[in-house]
Amino acid sequence: MEKNENTLFWRRYIDNLYTTEDAEKLLEMGRDASDDDLLDDLAKEIWDESAQMQPCTSLEREKYKEEARQLLRRINPGKKPRYDRLVMSLVGVVAMICLVWGVAGYWHVVNKPDLVWLVASTSYGEQKEVILPDGTRLMLNACSQVRYPERFAEEKREVELEGEGYFQVTHKEEQPFIVTTDAFDVQVLGTCFNVRAYSSDETVAVDVESGKVQVDLPEAMMRLKAKEQVLINKASGEYSKLHDEGYVAVWRNGGLRFNATPICDVAKVLERRYNCHITFADGQVFNNLISGEHDNQSLEAVLQSIEYTSGIHFRITGNQVVLYKDKE
Repeated sequence: MEKNENTLFWRRYIDNLYTTEDAEKLLEMGRDASDDDLLDDLAKEIWDESAQMQPCTSLEREKYKEEARQLLRRINPGKKPRYDRLVMSLVGVVAMICLVWGVAGYWHVVNKPDLVWLVASTSYGEQKEVILPDGTRLMLNACSQVRYPERFAEEKREVELEGEGYFQVTHKEEQPFIVTTDAFDVQVLGTCFNVRAYSSDETVAVDVESGKVQVDLPEAMMRLKAKEQVLINKASGEYSKLHDEGYVAVWRNGGLRFNATPICDVAKVLERRYNCHITFADGQVFNNLISGEHDNQSLEAVLQSIEYTSGIHFRITGNQVVLYKDKE
């Protein structure tokens, strides 16, 4: 058997990659004194490789030594002295094998320690400004939550949003900013945009004020530029891309804007804004789409406007609101 073939056999055996036939051949080679030079060369090769690995603790090194001794006893228990150098070299081999088995987890721990995640949230009728680790400004609308790391990873800046938020993203071309939601992800480099993604709502939306964004859906992708908006109906899967010259995120200044919004979602918006509870009259169908803008108006004023345009009446008792239609 040629020298390079012998070397390959030894390395496969040490790495626990061998067949029964290989093992028999290697055991026979181990009893052959003519293989001394081969083992010396192999030991040097292994030692050089192990020297390039991450340093290990004294406890780990002792563990590797013991595993190496056990491997050598399996190869040839009767020739311990001549394997002294190989024992030391196999410390590196065992370390390499262990690192190969757990390389993903190992490098995650060494180079990417677990991030500390922070959470900011708002309640009914509440808004809150959050300054993210990179300086990005986020204004959270009512009943919303953002989850973000204490510091961003090198390759990307990623936050998780439930609800609605207006982002003013600090530009970093080499580090994309990503907003993940239940319905879609939004990726940008630096821009101002609004994301509405309440998990309980039928429709979700992205509005771009400046710059460009990329919206990634489960089975599609679209790009939006300034003054563009996408509306997505989660129930039907339909979406519409619109040009909108209006003011983005009017809710920041106390306003409300509806654009062909299902009445059920309008009711949720009003609940979050005015901390009320809205129900629909039993036995009646409410499939109206509501459009219109309201500036700093009371709940009653908004309901009156909706009544005028849709024919849906309301009754207010304390913080309880009932919507109903005229009986035919």
